[in-house]
Amino acid sequence: MTKQNRFVPFSEIIGQERAIQFLKQAMARERMPHAYLFVGIHGVGKTATAMALTQAVNCLEPVKEEGCGHCRSCRQILGGNFPDLFTVNPDGQFIKIEQIRELNHSFSFKPVSGRYRVSIIRQAESMTEEAANSFLKTLEEPPEGNILILNVTEPLDLLPTIVSRCQKVSFRPIPAPLLTKWLIDHKQATEAKAEVLARISEGSLGKALEMEDEGFFQRRQDYVSQLQSLPKLSPVELLNMAMTLSGKGKRKASEAQVKGGAGLIGPLDIWKTCYRDLLLLKMGCREERLINIDYSDQLKKLSENYRMHALIQCIMHLDRAQREVSRGRNLDLLMENTVLTLRKLAGQ
Repeated sequence: MTKQNRFVPFSEIIGQERAIQFLKQAMARERMPHAYLFVGIHGVGKTATAMALTQAVNCLEPVKEEGCGHCRSCRQILGGNFPDLFTVNPDGQFIKIEQIRELNHSFSFKPVSGRYRVSIIRQAESMTEEAANSFLKTLEEPPEGNILILNVTEPLDLLPTIVSRCQKVSFRPIPAPLLTKWLIDHKQATEAKAEVLARISEGSLGKALEMEDEGFFQRRQDYVSQLQSLPKLSPVELLNMAMTLSGKGKRKASEAQVKGGAGLIGPLDIWKTCYRDLLLLKMGCREERLINIDYSDQLKKLSENYRMHALIQCIMHLDRAQREVSRGRNLDLLMENTVLTLRKLAGQ
């Protein structure tokens, strides 16, 4: 369990006005639920909102349900040394029973400095069965003076009994125009670059920031070129491509590339967006609806190699492949199967 040391106030969180207004209304009524379930994709502001809530409920001189930024509590939070703000992150792939026991032990004591102790459990769906059951006991007898915030992508991955005891707050993908403007204003990105990042990140500011470096654009160009070449490759060339992507001999680097971290975009992600664009082109949709709008000319030409039903199958296959990667399946066999299947579908 670690102290959280990054912070932005409610006013700097973009695209989540509805979620923030819901929280402010609860604060105004002074009826804070003991447990929240923050639901949304990676990088849309769940953790940032949890931290802003911590400041707001502990501020000594709040202004419109937002922290003043000047009082002792606010200064501690801004400085990253507020003793009543903790996060629990997965230890490897899972949140383990020992971590939840440590969290439960902290509830034996009153908040040290603030009105509330706020505990943020990130990727709460990664709790082991033992950890989830231990945490459930805490929810059944909520400790006074504590606010628990569970961050999840999909609540169905949690025990239904945990979900039912939490107040759900939905976080929506950030609209592309808003995300584009933020990248231009705060990261000095060019309009063209910002628009591409906003579209590919699917409304996730976290993903957009992780992709901001020039290396991503070069990798993306390579992935698109590989996809363009698929219909023309021989079986041997396809297997060579699969070996390159799976990275035999450099496993650690390639797994990060294909699977990615919480937000990293890899070849499977880029290919899926391309097939989605090809499907839209086949349906006669306007170019501005494309994700990879800067490759529209190449995609138009590539679409001639596919029928609509084959494109749907490609998207479904890539979706399955992404799930298999996340489950730790054999990366070499998975990439071989993926490129061979995509090549086969190009001729149907």
